[in-house]
Amino acid sequence: MRKIWLIVKREYLTRVRSKGFIFSTIGLPLFSVGIFGVSLFLATRATDHTLKISILDNLGGLSTQIAAGLKGNLPNGKPHYEIVKILDRPASEEDARKGLNDQIRAGQLDGFVEVPKGVLEGNDASFYTSNTGDFSTLGTLGKAVDNAVIERRLSDRGVHVDDLPKLVHGVDMTMVKVSKSGETEEKGQTFVVGFSVVMVLYITLVVYGVATMRSVVEEKTTRIVEILASSVKPVYLLAGKILGVAAVGFTQYLIWGTCGMLLSGYGSTMASAMRPGASLPNIHVPTSLLVYALIFFVVGYLLYASFYAALGAMVSSEEELQQVQMPVTILIVVAFILYPIVIRDANSTTSVIISMVPFFAPILMVLRIALQTPPFWQIALCLAISILTTLGVVQFSSKIYRVGILMYGKRPSVVELLKWLKYT
Repeated sequence: MRKIWLIVKREYLTRVRSKGFIFSTIGLPLFSVGIFGVSLFLATRATDHTLKISILDNLGGLSTQIAAGLKGNLPNGKPHYEIVKILDRPASEEDARKGLNDQIRAGQLDGFVEVPKGVLEGNDASFYTSNTGDFSTLGTLGKAVDNAVIERRLSDRGVHVDDLPKLVHGVDMTMVKVSKSGETEEKGQTFVVGFSVVMVLYITLVVYGVATMRSVVEEKTTRIVEILASSVKPVYLLAGKILGVAAVGFTQYLIWGTCGMLLSGYGSTMASAMRPGASLPNIHVPTSLLVYALIFFVVGYLLYASFYAALGAMVSSEEELQQVQMPVTILIVVAFILYPIVIRDANSTTSVIISMVPFFAPILMVLRIALQTPPFWQIALCLAISILTTLGVVQFSSKIYRVGILMYGKRPSVVELLKWLKYT
């Protein structure tokens, strides 16, 4: 055990002291918080500008209703829209449009709405502007034109409405999640939590699995492994390497989790300070989900890291490494590709079957737990299958690793690998 601990310590300290680890672990959260703060600041600044709008009403009689639909104030008290000019049935549509476009180019106007003569028959209205990225303004203007057109159609049929928006306002449908702990209003937080956990598991399984493989290849190409193998059994060397890289992953998770709790605790205060009335969505991550995610990450990491370590022992260069890692990486990618099936129905027969596959379980079973916790016997059965498969893969990989770390030159064929497995 002492020798395994020394290998774990070496792998751990070598990686946590590297610039890449420091940047990805500490720099990434700081960068994310900075982006969050800058986004809030820019969003606040963007709402201080009153848009100067004109209305070109070629049909006639709609401009008043459209202007009435554009009332409203910004957080700073200024009006959201200022109607600069209304052109009602101009003598020349082309000249009117040209004059308004000239004002936009000169910066005197933010944009203008053109209502065609056939708008009551279904012809599209248009919004002319130099800023085509402001889709929220397009939606507001479109709704104002919609209401004005509906009012006109009703009026032409003898129906007079004083407050159309209240009359045609639909009913919003909220989703309530029913679970053993009670009822909670669903605003997409379950999907966000589930998808976030899946992404973290997917990325870390690939990153740390490949890191294990590259570590084996590096020691093999630099001949360091020959010195290590002379004093440590290969199986201990493999175990120490896998556990050392896993410890690095846990350290990164701990730092990211702490940053996430701090951000959730102080994020609302920051948002309110920078933009009064703003708040962050209330996203709750159950403790049980974190525990299951940690357990399945450990099992999944040991499974894939053993595969990657065996692959690293089979090759002697980085070029060969790129070729042999693809089959194992594809297994992780397939698990990620299959997640829409689980999202659509977490308890369907297909979802249950694919989540039991040990190569997919670290991602898909955790996703099922996040969306709709399955019966405990399914989780226990999945863990049992995954652990047994992992033990078999570790045994298989240790035999290849034991021989491969001291083999150089041509990559072994399938027949040679079978011979390696028979060596004692």
